[in-house]
Amino acid sequence: MMSTIVKLVQGSPEWHEHRAKYRNASETAIVMGESPWQTPYQLWELRTGRRQQEVNAAMARGTALEPQARAAYEALTGHVMQPLVLVEGDYSASLDGLTFEGDLLVEIKCPYKGRDSMLWKQVEAGEIPAHYRWQLEHQFMVSKASKGHLYVFDGTEGLLLEITPCPERWQAIHEAWKGFIRCIETDTPPALTDRDKVIRKDAAWQAAAETYVHLKSEAELLAVRLDAAKEALLGLSEHPSESGFGVAVTRFWKAGSVDYKRVPELAGLNLEDYRQKGRFETRVSVGK
Repeated sequence: MMSTIVKLVQGSPEWHEHRAKYRNASETAIVMGESPWQTPYQLWELRTGRRQQEVNAAMARGTALEPQARAAYEALTGHVMQPLVLVEGDYSASLDGLTFEGDLLVEIKCPYKGRDSMLWKQVEAGEIPAHYRWQLEHQFMVSKASKGHLYVFDGTEGLLLEITPCPERWQAIHEAWKGFIRCIETDTPPALTDRDKVIRKDAAWQAAAETYVHLKSEAELLAVRLDAAKEALLGLSEHPSESGFGVAVTRFWKAGSVDYKRVPELAGLNLEDYRQKGRFETRVSVGK
């Protein structure tokens, strides 16, 4: 099947409407469970209208710098690149640039921390993060380009890493998207990860939460009154040990804790080897 060029301005309302209907390259790492920023469940919430996409400072910076980065890339390589939206079946890819011959694509990244970013250091070492590899594989699958460039731009200069497609990975992309689309069609959330937060809206949770908030507020007011009563007792006590009416006030010396970082003999010693077994703890908080 040949890919089709869709005439859309990337970032426009029409482009967002288009993305809502297709399996997009920039979402493939999420669907594969490889994205460090978003989980399949969070993407499912977006695609089913349960939450809205937020644009953070890093995303805004990348969008603003992309034309400048593309010009720097073209000056470096001599290639003339055209940004395109391509479609093949149910799959779509918004390319930062493709040669007129269609044999070379470029994916531009403008990390917020520039040269100090982990991405810059990885590309400088000839490495490509797994989540960007899946994005590029999706782009190769749709465009049929034989070569790609990952170009990282810091606002002035850039780094280039050449990549070739691995068609043997494409089946994994198809399978992951097939499962994810099934979750959308059946309105069934994907498996949750430790990074997910489920928003409860059921009546049982509401009742328990409102009771907790009310009692916590009362407890905080009582804690203030309790501290005041304690201060009154301390102000009345004159001896190291006094008691009366069921209350005792005792004063005693407690040695300070050891600052292990200041112990010369421990310098360079990995104290993690001496850490006791960890445990799961539960925290209930208000206002989140």
